[in-house]
Amino acid sequence: MSAIYTAIATASGRDGRAVSSDKRLDVTLAAPTELGGSGEGTNPEQLFAAGYAACFASALQLVARRAETDVSDASVTAEVGLISKDAAFGLEVTLRVELPDHLHGESGTALVEAAHQVCPYSNATRGNIPVNLVVE
Repeated sequence: MSAIYTAIATASGRDGRAVSSDKRLDVTLAAPTELGGSGEGTNPEQLFAAGYAACFASALQLVARRAETDVSDASVTAEVGLISKDAAFGLEVTLRVELPDHLHGESGTALVEAAHQVCPYSNATRGNIPVNLVVE
């Protein structure tokens, strides 16, 4: 199997810069104040949260389109927590999916769970980190 798209970015660490090969992403990195940093830049957890939220929202649109359901008013907020695991670190994620009023209940939950099976970020993290789905 070959990739249909490959993103390339280079970073110098939590304090520095991250730049994509096409230069469309060029951000200053700084550790958050909670980790003793200046907080004057973005951090890997924020970048992961933005990527996961965008990817999951696209997966939700895909499964909704297949089900002939409108989710154009839906939004996804990803909360990515950095946690201490023994002598290492790990991540935990909560995905808050805000659905239109007509999709609350079982049908909305089914769409969110289907998106979780389709989303590349969900597939990459499944079994590796806890991901909590919250339908709002």
